[in-house]
Amino acid sequence: MTKRGKFITVEGVDGAGKSTQFEVIANALKERGIDFVMTREPGGPQSAEKIRELLLNEPMTAKCELLVMFAARQENLTKIIRPALEAGKWVLCDRFTDASVAYQGYGRGRSLEEIEMLANFVHPDIKPDKTVIFDLPTEVAAARLSRKLDRFEQEDADFHRRVRQGYLEIAKREPERCVVIDAQGTPEEVSARVLKEVETWV
Repeated sequence: MTKRGKFITVEGVDGAGKSTQFEVIANALKERGIDFVMTREPGGPQSAEKIRELLLNEPMTAKCELLVMFAARQENLTKIIRPALEAGKWVLCDRFTDASVAYQGYGRGRSLEEIEMLANFVHPDIKPDKTVIFDLPTEVAAARLSRKLDRFEQEDADFHRRVRQGYLEIAKREPERCVVIDAQGTPEEVSARVLKEVETWV
């Protein structure tokens, strides 16, 4: 029987340099000869990428946003995440259900019980083995965003502060699974912190 692969997720506030460090983690896994697939949320398979376009650009109610987010997650799980894990591959995913807790729960004020219920419905048997959370004061993170902003990135400072608080609460509740990386400093300094963490996985 094939041993199930590890599920690694990467999280953090917008502007924390998550995408750059995601590539650093991917390269570190490659160097160690680990067979893995990369995906993102919302997104991954083509169907979920189309949902991503809606989520990032179309105004919608907070309840609709939460439901659509999990609809995209279901597609990602069915078409990419589950098959890879069952084949013994690792999965490196840019955001997962912790993002729904932080953004739709803490950020939008949706009930955490609702989110837990949806998570139990969509992926009762799957939880990340390790989650790397990039943390940065929201003012610093906002100053780093220089590209065209999506619907979430355009939210006010209070929203982003609540999201950051959400991530820190998640990490506090699950210290075995979550590691918080200080995202302040140069990309190289942050990468050094990340690589130290990756060493503990293999």
